[in-house]
Parts: sequence; C-alpha cells; structure tokens
Amino acid sequence: MPEFVVRKIAIIMEEIFHDGGPASSAPRRRAAAVALVANPFAGKFVEDLQPAMDDLKPLGLMLTDRLIAALGGDVATIDGYGKGAIVGADGEIEHGALWHVPGGYAMRERLGASKAIVPSAMKVGAFGARLDVPLGHTNAAYVRSHFDAIEVSAPDGPRPNEILFALAMACGGRIHSRMGGLEAWQVKGEDGLR
Repeated sequence: MPEFVVRKIAIIMEEIFHDGGPASSAPRRRAAAVALVANPFAGKFVEDLQPAMDDLKPLGLMLTDRLIAALGGDVATIDGYGKGAIVGADGEIEHGALWHVPGGYAMRERLGASKAIVPSAMKVGAFGARLDVPLGHTNAAYVRSHFDAIEVSAPDGPRPNEILFALAMACGGRIHSRMGGLEAWQVKGEDGLR
C-alpha cells in the first residue's frame, strides 16, 4: 500500500464583489484546498497505479470537508466544482491522474446530487508551478455562467518527489455573467449536461 504522506495543506478563499461592473448584492465565493503529499511512485515506473486511488480517498474527503467549511458549511449554496494536480519533476502525469476518483467522488459524496463531470487539469511542474483548476456547474456541464477557474500553487512545492492535489468549489457563477445559454435556474440535473 503506497503512502501519500501529507506535508502541507492550504485553503485559498476568494470573495468577488464585482469584476469591473456594478457590485453584486452578494459576493461570489470560490475556494480551493491543496495538499502537498509525498509521491510514492517518484523516480520509477509502476505498471499498475489504479489501486493507489483507494489510498487517496481519505485525503479527498478531508479536503472536501475543509472546502465546504471554508465556503460557510451549507452545501446547498455550492454549485461549482473542479479538481487538479501538479506532479513534481520526478513523477509523471499519470500520477496526477490518480486524483480523478478520490478527488471527484469525494466532492460528489459530500455535495449530494451532483450530476455533471468534475472538470480537471493536471501537469508536471517544479517549485512554485501554478495551475488553473477549471470550475463547472455541479449538475449541468452546459451552464456557461459557471465556466471559470481558480489558480492554485505552493511556493515551496511540489518538490520533485511530491504531488500537489487540489479541489475547488464555488458558490454561484461569474459575477457579471452575460453570455447566454443555459442558466443555472433552468438546470434539470438529469443527465449532467442540462
């Protein structure tokens, strides 16, 4: 059983009041939780990585719980999510892909009726590498107002033998969204698309 020893966890929280237009009656909130963890596969090729996803499930749940708390604790207000990973230089991109199930399914478990795919981004990077974690609506991938991203990084990581795993959530769409298409209030939440 591989060990993903946690070195550091950080929460990034934003409240957006306006984006050049009039101030909103309530700020849009978005947040990301990141964990820098040891990469047990760094420096070697391992054929079968999939069992390690089970080892990351507790981390996914912990980061999800911290995100929900940072956003006020009311899951009914959270309608956007995404995930990502930055793999240190001694790892490979596939090590970041380990996060798909434990990160995505943790958010789905805690948020309840989320139907849409959890958007994802990953890359290999050095100290201070930055990643734009994509955000999308939790129940309908075609809700344009929720197409967004939140930038994550750690100034002291990932070290070559680490992975930065990130989860992100948002309450509401972009403050001045006016691109049309499916609106959040029109979501049926049946197929993850509309």
